Amino acid sequence: MIRVILILSVAMAVPSLAIPDSHANKFVGVSESGLEFGSSAIPGVPFKNYVQPNNKSIAYFAAAGMNIVRLPFLWERIQPILNGPLDASYSKLIDELVQYAVEDANISILLDVHNYARYRGSVIGESGGNVTTADFADLWSRLAARYGSSDTAAPILFGLMNEPHGMNTTTVLANANAAIAAIRKAGARNIVTVCGNGYSGAHAWTAGGASSNAAVMGGIVDSADNFVYEMHQYLDADSSGSHSNCTLLNASTAMLAATDWLRDNHHRAILGEWAGANNSDCHTGVDSMLAFLARNADVWDGWVWWAAGPWWGDYMFSLEPNPPCPPTDQPQEVWLRPYIDDSAQHNTAPTDTMAAFKTLVDAASPADIERFRVYLQDEL
Repeated sequence: MIRVILILSVAMAVPSLAIPDSHANKFVGVSESGLEFGSSAIPGVPFKNYVQPNNKSIAYFAAAGMNIVRLPFLWERIQPILNGPLDASYSKLIDELVQYAVEDANISILLDVHNYARYRGSVIGESGGNVTTADFADLWSRLAARYGSSDTAAPILFGLMNEPHGMNTTTVLANANAAIAAIRKAGARNIVTVCGNGYSGAHAWTAGGASSNAAVMGGIVDSADNFVYEMHQYLDADSSGSHSNCTLLNASTAMLAATDWLRDNHHRAILGEWAGANNSDCHTGVDSMLAFLARNADVWDGWVWWAAGPWWGDYMFSLEPNPPCPPTDQPQEVWLRPYIDDSAQHNTAPTDTMAAFKTLVDAASPADIERFRVYLQDEL
């Protein structure tokens, strides 16, 4: 009886609701972590303090239907001296991954300077500080010369800076604009992703009045008009991603204000970091986030899960496949599948609304039905 009531209640309340199209978001993927490890050991020793993600992992996610990997790395390692040349050995590790992702796996790669708007502990662009906005622009002029393309749809994306925080939002903006100008001056027209202040949290994008990301970060200037904002949103109580318990069970609670800002100002964004642990509340939150992003694909270009990588071990968010041959999926990877376009195997939902819901509910466990009921109650 609960199945009949559930189907009818959905049909009457939202007659146009359908299973999300797996093509809804342009980018779906995962961060391949490792090169940014050991940030207290600079420059560090490869495969002791940090590690290169492996091609087999990238191949696994590409085969699963993901079409982008985000590659975090450290500024201090790729450019040990400000305004100096890129380090040949560390750059080679990045080169190899870029080549494999683009040429062999046929997916995009987002190069992510994973420094929190700092270099050797100094805030970029801070008045009287040791690291200037021009220093940051120099880094990106060199990266653009190495990885840039005149093609605006190039498969290499430039993530300017991961999670700036503890600084003036106007400085975040100035740093981003200087880096973008340097990239375009180098002739590169690649997509650029721009994080805001406050760890770029979507939940707080519009908070803070005149110093908020919403008030300030709209001032991005890009001569190629080929940038998207990069926001992050974890599902735990403080949005930090440091807890296994998820309290964000209805994504719109955290995402709606930022989404409205994007739409009102004709901007687009990518959810560059998000995740949930392997438990029922997080499963509910993940389902809600995926559905929200699919419904708002006019402004959300996609999402990148945090994270995968060879050194995560039993990390609660890891998607790194378990090692037996063939590898076995992590539970959260299975949750993502309905929103990943890879093959008929992962994209078989009927297009008719009633038939689609009947198929899903008939196959659902009692726990899944209850989770779905709670989700619909929140959404409707």
